[in-house]
Amino acid sequence: MGVAVGATVMLLSFLQPPFTQVMAAEEFVNTGYFGDIAIKGYDPVAYFTENQAVEGSDKYSHHWLGATWYFTSAENRDLFKGDPSKYAPQYGGYCADGVSFGTVTTNIDPKAWRIIEGKLYLSYDPGAAEGMEKNPTKVTDSKKHWSEVQQTLISEKMHTVWQQPATK
Repeated sequence: MGVAVGATVMLLSFLQPPFTQVMAAEEFVNTGYFGDIAIKGYDPVAYFTENQAVEGSDKYSHHWLGATWYFTSAENRDLFKGDPSKYAPQYGGYCADGVSFGTVTTNIDPKAWRIIEGKLYLSYDPGAAEGMEKNPTKVTDSKKHWSEVQQTLISEKMHTVWQQPATK
């Protein structure tokens, strides 16, 4: 009886859809509503090295976590490839202010950013970015709410039915 139960469990684990095995550990990158470009094409390394938001180029790109990241130079691209978690925005580039309230805000402004305690936070507007910097509880709240925001993203991903546009 024990062998039959073990074999059934093994068989059922193979029948499990692959997304359920991966989804819990999946990290999300905000690529906006269309396409696969992270941070609307801005160079994540430049926030740290140049202390400003700088548009990258597809000439210097790297694919990571299902998104394409643009950089201003091969040097910045290589820095990112060497330690992406050091340069990638927190919460996959979703609006950190929205995450602090437990909500998902996809529309970010790459020029609305702050580096706080060595981490890059993006927001939907400069006022929200300033609020993240001036109010330390925002960062604490965003860390607290990120897991529930991830569950929202997983739920949306699993329940979205993509349809091709009608052809004329």
